[in-house]
Amino acid sequence: MAQPIPLEIPKRDPSEELRARLDQAPAGHAEALLSAYAVLQGLHDSGVLDALRGVLGARDHILETVAAEASTPEAIHAMRNLIYWRRVLGSIEPEAFQAIFQAIPEGMRVATERKGKPPGLWSLIRRLGDRDTLRGLAAALDILRTFGRRLG
Repeated sequence: MAQPIPLEIPKRDPSEELRARLDQAPAGHAEALLSAYAVLQGLHDSGVLDALRGVLGARDHILETVAAEASTPEAIHAMRNLIYWRRVLGSIEPEAFQAIFQAIPEGMRVATERKGKPPGLWSLIRRLGDRDTLRGLAAALDILRTFGRRLG
């Protein structure tokens, strides 16, 4: 009669396997390890590691504070408003914003160049007839009209 062949599987030691892989790692990843050491030293020199250690030590207190503050009605309103503003700003073409943000410093420069007395009423009325002024007023009035419609 045939005898069974004994099968003995050697016990696996995961910690020994990790230690062997760690011993071989410096040879295969020397440049990456040196870069990582340089980053760690930079973080240590700048105090970032100490700050992170402090944050980790106080994480329960920080999480409690953030959770308490985030659940206030004001914080909820602020988050909802930020989400809405993201939608609004995302719907506006960048060229329109560029025109607005370029016009502000240019308008401030022109306004501050006039050092004498302020312009008179008739001077302002004459400026109202300018094509660019009318275009800007029309855009402002369109926004105000739409705003008023939404309020009603």
